[in-house]
Amino acid sequence: MIGAIVLVVLLAGGGAAFFLMSGGEEPVVEQATQDGTSEPAAENAAAAEAATAGPMQYFPMEPPFVVNFSADYDIRFMQISMQAADRDSAVLERVKENLPAIRNAVVMLLRGKDPEQLNTREGTEQLRQQVIEETRKVLKDLTGNGQLETIYFTSFVMQ
Repeated sequence: MIGAIVLVVLLAGGGAAFFLMSGGEEPVVEQATQDGTSEPAAENAAAAEAATAGPMQYFPMEPPFVVNFSADYDIRFMQISMQAADRDSAVLERVKENLPAIRNAVVMLLRGKDPEQLNTREGTEQLRQQVIEETRKVLKDLTGNGQLETIYFTSFVMQ
């Protein structure tokens, strides 16, 4: 009986040591593509990317964006604070270097919006996605690299 317990403990310890020595990573499952080559499965590729990616970093796009609407609306004023977010500090550095052009594009986008639509969660989320796309476009045009993970609205005021 004692021999069996010792054997189980030794096997468990050996398995744990092997797991730790291999880095604790799951094996990459490969899938064959149509041309006969293989590539990692989508789930493992996403997991591997998330594991190698660093923590999210933020860059405040200050001062807040301010837009006046025409007299046709009851809502006359909008102020939005935003932060660009990415896991690569080089991306945020490109945002910082090109902030005047990004601000111009975002202000032009905001001025063309219907404030009544922005009063809904769906309208605000749609606007956020458009701001992300516009920022990526400016970065692509000016730097050749339009990479940016996301932008968050940290304050959204309409009066």
